[in-house]
Amino acid sequence: MLFLVAALLLLGVVMGTVAHAPLGFTVVAAAVIAVWLAVFALRERHARRRTTTH
Repeated sequence: MLFLVAALLLLGVVMGTVAHAPLGFTVVAAAVIAVWLAVFALRERHARRRTTTH
């Protein structure tokens, strides 16, 4: 998942509007997205474990 975030960040730097944003903002945005994806993955894993045990 972190690889995906890094790949999307690099793609954005090369091709998108991220190239026009300050580096600090880009790093903070990437960190927020990484945390959001991690929380989502943990919630999904927890939900699947709960449904398979019943």
